[in-house]
Amino acid sequence: MKLNHLIFSALVSIGIVSGTDAGAAQPTPSRTASRQVSVHYVQVDDVKVFYREAGDPSAPTVLLLHGFPTSSFMYRNLIPMLADRYHVIAPDLPGFGFTESPPRGQYNYTFDNLTHTIDRFTEVLALKHYALQVFDYGAPVGWRLASAHAERVTAIISQNGNAYEEGLSNGWDPIRKYWKDPTDANRDALRPFLKLDAIKWQYTHGVKNPDEVAPESYTLDAALVSRTGNDEIQLDLFRDYANNVAHYPDYQAYFRKYHPPILAVWGENDPFFLPAGAEAYKRDDPNAEIHFFDTGHFALETDVSEMGPVIHEFLDRNVLRR
Repeated sequence: MKLNHLIFSALVSIGIVSGTDAGAAQPTPSRTASRQVSVHYVQVDDVKVFYREAGDPSAPTVLLLHGFPTSSFMYRNLIPMLADRYHVIAPDLPGFGFTESPPRGQYNYTFDNLTHTIDRFTEVLALKHYALQVFDYGAPVGWRLASAHAERVTAIISQNGNAYEEGLSNGWDPIRKYWKDPTDANRDALRPFLKLDAIKWQYTHGVKNPDEVAPESYTLDAALVSRTGNDEIQLDLFRDYANNVAHYPDYQAYFRKYHPPILAVWGENDPFFLPAGAEAYKRDDPNAEIHFFDTGHFALETDVSEMGPVIHEFLDRNVLRR
């Protein structure tokens, strides 16, 4: 909690968020109807959830779900691009970002439970319908939400958000080993994934010009992941990711049954989620739209100026004009 506020104050001081945003981070939020991004906390059961918001609350909602090891900060450049016509909401998942998460033992860090918290978050904010944009860990959370509440989901944008086994690269092998044999040794072998060098590598691998990647991104992620006890939370989620893979057939059945409008925007040099995972959407929904970008896992860091308009145009066709 104390470190959260220190990091948040540091972001204000270097201009990543505004002083107005910092002042807005109160349990009872005041909403904005502009492209200006405001930041808030809201109590969701036993979890105090941090989220970013922009746009007119009466406009169609777009719910942005981040991945590992980042937070809603990854959407900082996309949110204003969408907020001209959409109400954009981007929460931090429990265990990530500025969401004030309970310790292990008080909160079960599984993808089922992350989904329960975000589901309740949408109810607390009275989000009746929303388009989903998912990335990495945000994908299995989003797939669970959509499968449980198909009537709420107006469209899906998957940015390197996987739902197919062929989308998993060999980069998952150390984690697969832990799934099959969850010993302390195999758990400890994954700890280097939580260090700054490994997190930075996720941002820069496959990027044409690594100098375009803002150092605040991976530095902030590493600082938040390094909080006391957070390493064990992340390792719990590494192990539980096996349940996401086991549920892939269920998510694919959802795509086939409900045919939500799907857009896959993919950094094709992603070391974890292969382009085959994007192409596979067409197997279950022939109308799925697939766009590849010559960049890595965190595609929005380098290609938001190209990717953002593709996302906006997709939403305009499938949500705004529906």
